[in-house]
Amino acid sequence: MGVVVGPRVIDAGMSLLSVLVSPVPVAAGYPSPAQDYFDGRIDLNEHLIKDITSTYVVRVSGDSMERAGISDGDELIVNRALEPKDGSVVIAVLDGELTIKRLRVTGTGVVLQAENPAYPDIRVPSLSDLVIWGVANRCLHHI
Repeated sequence: MGVVVGPRVIDAGMSLLSVLVSPVPVAAGYPSPAQDYFDGRIDLNEHLIKDITSTYVVRVSGDSMERAGISDGDELIVNRALEPKDGSVVIAVLDGELTIKRLRVTGTGVVLQAENPAYPDIRVPSLSDLVIWGVANRCLHHI
């Protein structure tokens, strides 16, 4: 179904990781001459997290978002301060149940759209309790 397995708080005092970065792009087609050096370090906090106070990591369970590049076991970086809009991938709480879906705002109402044809879209009835818990802005995909 594409549900969330417990959000983890990112501690404001904790650095995610500082890793070496290659000074040149690596070819995904034909190989290029090897580079035996790196160009310093890159702080993943700067690239992955916009607001440490409102950012969480959630683990994905299920395959309802596979066509969006989100797979079972992936981790999403979710920002609760971002304004959800039509087309956003959101963590939604619908009638007390957590799910990850693409938010669609239509003239006839709100739809939580799966990105897998095996799962139906969820048309949110007007009397339902829907809370958009956060907006996913990065997917840490396992390869």
